[in-house]
Amino acid sequence: MTAKDAPWLGPTVDAIRSFNRFYTSLIGALDYAGRLGTPYSLTEARVLYELNQQERTAVPRLRETIRAEAAHLSRVLARLEKAGLVVREEHPTDRRVHLVRPTAAGREAAALLDERSWEAVGDLVARLGEGQRRRLTEALRTAQEVLSRPRVGTVVLRGPRPGDLGWVIRANGALYAEQFGWNEEYEALVTRIVGDFASGHDPAREALWIAEFDGEPVGCVMCVRESDETARLRLLLVAPTARGNGVGDRLVSQCVCFARQAGYREIVLWTNDVLAAARKIYERHGFELVAEKPHHSFGKDLMGQDWVMTL
Repeated sequence: MTAKDAPWLGPTVDAIRSFNRFYTSLIGALDYAGRLGTPYSLTEARVLYELNQQERTAVPRLRETIRAEAAHLSRVLARLEKAGLVVREEHPTDRRVHLVRPTAAGREAAALLDERSWEAVGDLVARLGEGQRRRLTEALRTAQEVLSRPRVGTVVLRGPRPGDLGWVIRANGALYAEQFGWNEEYEALVTRIVGDFASGHDPAREALWIAEFDGEPVGCVMCVRESDETARLRLLLVAPTARGNGVGDRLVSQCVCFARQAGYREIVLWTNDVLAAARKIYERHGFELVAEKPHHSFGKDLMGQDWVMTL
């Protein structure tokens, strides 16, 4: 994925990169030896720290933990071994894997690095007030939790609960404004669609589903009556945080299955050609493009598309 493919990621990417530069400069990580008064590079210090947590560590596991290239890690371990800080050994049952353990001198060096690192960061935050330290701690914990969250998880489809209709409106308005620059006209359209559904619908022939991922709402879709024989799929949405987990496919499949069981003969939908990911989902499920028409809506010149699927 490039910046051109995902312009909505720009502000977050820029914020993280800016913080990286700021923090690197702040703690003197570019001059690690000078900051902590040790002869070790940043990678060497990280290796010593990780090795000091275990009796022995398999080299592949160490490489995965610090996310280093095999050749680079091999050179680092060679330097540390030459300095008498680590020892590499053969695995007792798998000769393809080497184990590495810190020597007594290596554990002493790791302890010294840990102590000086704690002091350096302590000096950094000592100038802050209690409220500032609390805010900083909470922000860092939140960042770690969000960025370490697994990309796969359990997707659950369910009916709407109190507050979900408001989420559908808010999520649609915010997402399409961020990704495609659509203005408040689109949010107004979504509000009317959701309002019509909420004010009175036939549960036997109309439904709305919320997709939950990791316990949070991340998607939605509606099936509404167009006529006695035709259903309409509306408001398919999948949040960027849940993409790649089949959420969109499950929502469309649920909608189609419901329409078929409700006795409709066909299901239709209207979308725009800029919504490439959604169009691929529709194609996979058997929808066919039957008409296109340019229009100016939501503050943009768009190409509207009508899709149909026989049930």
